[in-house]
Amino acid sequence: MIYPENFEYKIGFDIIRNLLKELCLSSIGEKSVDKIKFSSNYDLINKLINQVDEFRQILLMENAFPSQNYFDLTPELSRIKIEGTFIQLEMLFDLKSSLKTISDCIYFIKKIDEKKYPFLKELANKIELDKSILIQIDRIIDDKGKIRDNASKKLKDIRTGLISKQSVVDNKIKKALNFAIKSGWTTDNTEATIRSGRLVIPISAANKRKIKGFIHDESSTGQTVYIEPAEIFEINNEIRELENAEKREIIKILLDFTDYIRPQIEELENSYHFLGLIDFIRAKAKFAISIKAVKPVLNNETLIDWFDALHPLLYLSHKAQNKKIQPLNIKLNKKNRILIISGPNAGGKSVCLKTIGLLQYMFQSGLLIPLKETSELGIFKDIFIDIGDEQSLENDLSTYSSHLLNMKYFLKQATIKTLFLIDELGVGTEPQLGGAIAEAVLENLNEKKAFGVVTTHYANLKLLAKESNGIINGAMLFDTINMQPLYQLKIGIPGSSFAFEIAKKIGFPNDILKNASLKTGKTQLDFDKQLQQLEIEKHQLTKKQTQFRVADDFLSELIDKYEGLTQELESSKNEIIYKAKEDAEELLASSNSLIENTIKEIRENQAAKEKTKMLRKKLKDYKEKLKKTHPLLTKESKGDLKKQNKQNNSEDKPEITQINKGDIVRITDMDTIGEVIEIFDEEAVITFNSVKFKTPLHKLEKVSKKDIHNKKKGQNKSSYGNIINDLNEKLANFKLSIDVRGKRADEALSIVKRYIDDAILLNIREVNILHGKGDGILRNIIREYLQTIQEIKKFKDQHIEKGGHGITMVIFK
Repeated sequence: MIYPENFEYKIGFDIIRNLLKELCLSSIGEKSVDKIKFSSNYDLINKLINQVDEFRQILLMENAFPSQNYFDLTPELSRIKIEGTFIQLEMLFDLKSSLKTISDCIYFIKKIDEKKYPFLKELANKIELDKSILIQIDRIIDDKGKIRDNASKKLKDIRTGLISKQSVVDNKIKKALNFAIKSGWTTDNTEATIRSGRLVIPISAANKRKIKGFIHDESSTGQTVYIEPAEIFEINNEIRELENAEKREIIKILLDFTDYIRPQIEELENSYHFLGLIDFIRAKAKFAISIKAVKPVLNNETLIDWFDALHPLLYLSHKAQNKKIQPLNIKLNKKNRILIISGPNAGGKSVCLKTIGLLQYMFQSGLLIPLKETSELGIFKDIFIDIGDEQSLENDLSTYSSHLLNMKYFLKQATIKTLFLIDELGVGTEPQLGGAIAEAVLENLNEKKAFGVVTTHYANLKLLAKESNGIINGAMLFDTINMQPLYQLKIGIPGSSFAFEIAKKIGFPNDILKNASLKTGKTQLDFDKQLQQLEIEKHQLTKKQTQFRVADDFLSELIDKYEGLTQELESSKNEIIYKAKEDAEELLASSNSLIENTIKEIRENQAAKEKTKMLRKKLKDYKEKLKKTHPLLTKESKGDLKKQNKQNNSEDKPEITQINKGDIVRITDMDTIGEVIEIFDEEAVITFNSVKFKTPLHKLEKVSKKDIHNKKKGQNKSSYGNIINDLNEKLANFKLSIDVRGKRADEALSIVKRYIDDAILLNIREVNILHGKGDGILRNIIREYLQTIQEIKKFKDQHIEKGGHGITMVIFK
């Protein structure tokens, strides 16, 4: 139960609803936002919260979820339930697009890991979409929503006849127009136009009887008449008959299709309810991301144990202003159910109260909330609030009377599963009497074991927390040095109102304050000030102790690492010295032995010249052997090592070479890797995962096989996704016609080039370029360019009734 009726307005949930609606993609999603209701059902809350959290993870971790064509076709489906009705053509196109989106959503959810997203998987498994419906729609309409020529054999015959007769009319009207121009009956730049749905020729009124035909209209001045030549009159009548036959055949096709899907309308409506639900969950997930909301621990009991909780609307407001928001920590349980918050005005008491009410209401309505994931939220059956002024002239209610009526309701309806929130309990009347009534109200609510948070300035309520079990004090901290609120809630102590300090800060007259202090008593003032200052100093001391503890732990870790490294170095040093000694002794022994033998042989051979040379060579060879086996003993080896390092470093540098067809390249400053398939002057055409695009050569660099191997996996996942997203955005914004009238020739040509490139990239079949008639300069320049594009099948003037040679129709291969 929620009290009062304007509960959502008072806590700001009406704003949350509007923000959610803005994030919806469809009207059916917005309807779901309107249906949000507070619930105390544990299983329902658990399901709703998990659905949103799973979707939040999809938006953060998975590839792009389908987000286009969220149309609500349920009104149209309800309309065509009646026999003899048929679906409108534009609705058929929306049906095709939205059913494709529903199919994509189901496929996306079913392909992901069931262990990660079980609640969304359960939703998708309930929907069975008949794919034959999409096949039937594809047979009837094309990707632009137009009825296909081959939707039926009769329609194909009708349209073939229409094209043939329209061609005859075009030729005849051109001949008649040329004849009229040569005869001087009309001006040289005159073109055929349309009046009353018929092709006509503008003729000067003086010459209207010189051409046989039917006058359909005349200009406002009466100097020009519009004549339909007699030779095309009958053909135009036949065209009108064929057009009517075409309309009748299209209606028949739509009737047949509607009869086909009518038995499945109930299943289709379920599919659209699923689409609306997905849209709704998606909006809640996106809102959760915007406010840094998470899924806390859900407990099927009445309790509040929150860490770093934020007011979502205040967070968004401060974020837009690059300001920080002070988080809220609060704990209510069976031991301490009621919290009495006191402190200075504008110190954050009311914000704290509204934060508690809004977050609890959001969570029990199926929304994620901004706090730490380790926070615990219980479930309350009722939430009652008394915030703001409810005085009413119509009902003859004063401010205090309205508060008393609310208290009366609380006392009557409160249970052990109630959470009540009261701002400034007892205000609006004489303080001593108001405080007494407020105290009695709290005692009664405490006896009912209800949970609650109240704000007050009354001293008797602060003392009540010490005398009653289940009630605890809380203070909004205030910096007495800088004379400003800290917006921090400290549970366990009462707060001071700091009335005199705030009055001094705003420049209140000193003599008045002196007189007031004499009336109040110095003891009371000093007590409040010292109490708050002690709490500030305690908070600062706790913060310093935490810093010292962290620093001490860090220093201990560094000392342990240092001692470990010292021991390791000492051990390594002893091993190296021992090994070096062994090597030196071995080397010395072998060297002495060689020298002694050499001296002995020289003496025995009495220093024969040849023998002496041979012995010196033997010593030299021994020296070279030492260089190889003990390279660190020689200076030359150090130089060789430096040289080798230089050589290795030079090998790591990429080699700048020319880009050729078939090379594997990367776009500079990007991870996109593709193959060059064509080169035109200073541009290259690159293919990447079947996607082709052009880019200047100077923006490319060759890629080694090692880089390809390292980037391949990441590219497939991230770069391909980025390209597909770019293509989807281009396709969504692409228009099938472009207007370059009034542009300079070079400017218009640049626009057309980019437009044609986008059309080729997006695989568009047909576009129109509106360049106007005039002298034909712009038309000729554009057509010269179009002749150079290999992907263009042909281009020609648009039909006369659609603009004639003022528009060039481009058809791609």
